[in-house]
Amino acid sequence: MMMTSEDERYAGRVRILHWLIAGLVLATWPLGFVIGFVKDDVKLDFYLVHESLGFLVLWLMLVRIGARLTSATPLVEGPPLEKAAAHLVHGLLYVFLIVMPVSGFLATNAHGFPLEWFGLFTVWSPIGKTPDIAFVLSAIHGWSAWILLALFALHFAAVVFHHVIRRDGTLYRIL
Repeated sequence: MMMTSEDERYAGRVRILHWLIAGLVLATWPLGFVIGFVKDDVKLDFYLVHESLGFLVLWLMLVRIGARLTSATPLVEGPPLEKAAAHLVHGLLYVFLIVMPVSGFLATNAHGFPLEWFGLFTVWSPIGKTPDIAFVLSAIHGWSAWILLALFALHFAAVVFHHVIRRDGTLYRIL
């Protein structure tokens, strides 16, 4: 198995943000999924944590985009089709890691519930209670979650392929 030299890795801030956001998504996604199955007396607590983590993901993604735009990107080796697929999946991950929390935040607002970020303060609502678009925003949020899960599965499959089958240094670029 080949190791990747430091100049072939992503910048430290990009790597830290990658793993921080991945961890938050891996906590937020299942939390959102189970909200429909929890008892009413704790449902609001689940919403509070899910929404607060999602809002944190949004802001960290904005920071990550800035870090990515201001950092050198390691050169990707491989066949052109593989490189194109990697760029497409990464690009879509970035898009849906923005679309999902934005649509969730706006859906919460449109349903008439302001975001109480971890119970510390109320986040200003750009749309307020808007029931006529709440369903659409909720649908976008829900579909975005499933699309993000599919993209994560593709991303993870590529990691396994490179690390276990190809045994190249791709994984080490982000570690």
